[in-house]
Amino acid sequence: MAEPVYPPPPSDALNTIEHMRDAVFFDEPGRVQRVRRFWILLVLSSAIAASGVIGDSTATVIGAMIVAPMMLPIQGTMLATVLGERVNFGRSFFTMVAGAVAAIAIGYLVGLLVVVPQTAATNPQIGERATPDLMSLFGALATGAVASIALVRKDISDTLPGVAIAISLVPPLVVVGVAAESGDYAASIGSLLLFVANVAAILGTGVVVMAFYRVQRWGSFTVGGATPAKAATGTTPPLATVNRRRSHITIAVLLVLIAIPLTISTYRTVTVTMASSDVDAAARSWADEHDLEVIDIANESPGYVVRVTGGDAMPDVASLRKALEEDDVDPSTVAVEWVPTTRVNVAG
Repeated sequence: MAEPVYPPPPSDALNTIEHMRDAVFFDEPGRVQRVRRFWILLVLSSAIAASGVIGDSTATVIGAMIVAPMMLPIQGTMLATVLGERVNFGRSFFTMVAGAVAAIAIGYLVGLLVVVPQTAATNPQIGERATPDLMSLFGALATGAVASIALVRKDISDTLPGVAIAISLVPPLVVVGVAAESGDYAASIGSLLLFVANVAAILGTGVVVMAFYRVQRWGSFTVGGATPAKAATGTTPPLATVNRRRSHITIAVLLVLIAIPLTISTYRTVTVTMASSDVDAAARSWADEHDLEVIDIANESPGYVVRVTGGDAMPDVASLRKALEEDDVDPSTVAVEWVPTTRVNVAG
C-alpha cells in the first residue's frame, strides 16, 4: 500500500500530520506494543493514584498524573475527529472508555483493602474532587488548549508533563471507585463528572486549536489514508470517514450539558459559603455578648451547629435568632450546642 501523502506544515515550528498521528493513534506499525504500553501504564498509574488518594498524599497523586496515559486516547479521539478517520476514532474512543472503566475498577478493588471508609467527609483527596464547579471546567478548557497546541507545535512539546499534572484524568476515576466502595455515591458521581468535564474540555479545545492551525486542511490531502487522486481512480479505495460536522456538534452539546450541573454546583457552593459566613459572624458576635467561647461551627445537614462553651447555664439564643434574621438566614437551620465547662484542681 502506498504511503499517505501529506502537505508540509506551514512552518518549521509545527509538527507534521504523520508526527501527530504517531503520537496519539494506536495504529500500525507497532500497534500491539502501543496498546500493551498503554495498559501497563494505566494499571500502574491507577494503583499509584489509589494509594495517594487513600493515603492523602498529594505528591503521590501528582506522580500518578505524570505516569497516566489517558491523554493519548482522548487526543486520539479528537485528532481522528478532525481528520475524519473512523477506524482510529473507534480505536481511540474504545480505549478511552475501557481505560476509564479499568481505573474505576482498580480504585474499587484498592478500596476493599482499607478498613476505614474513604468518603468526601473523611478524605481531603476525595473531597476536593467530589464537587467540581465551573472553575474546574474553565481550567480544563485552558489546559486542554495547551495540550493540543503542544501536539501541533514542536517548541511546546516539553510542556506535556505539566499538562498531565494540570488536567487530572486518572485520579478522579480512582476516586469514583474508592468512594463507591465506601458508599459515598455523591462523591463518586461528582468525581465522574469531573473526569467527563476534563474529557469534554480536551475534545472541545482540541477541535478549536486544530481549526486554528488548519490541521484539517493538511489532512484533506488524504482520503481515508489515500491521496485524492488514487481514491478517485479507485486504485486505493477510501476508508470510512467520521462525519466531522456531527462530531463537532456532539462535542459542543457535551460541553453545554456538562456546564449545566457544574453551574448548579457552583451556585450551591457560593450560596453555602455566603450562608456559612453569615452564620459564623452572627454566632461569634452573639457569643462575645454572652461571654462564651465558640468551639466550632459545623455544617451539618440540613443546616449548621454552633458549639459554644462557658457560662453556668444554657445561654439565651433570642439575640442570635434576631441577628440571623437580619442576615436573611433561616434560624430553623441553625442549632446551638452548649458544652458546660468544669475546672478541677489537680492538686485536690
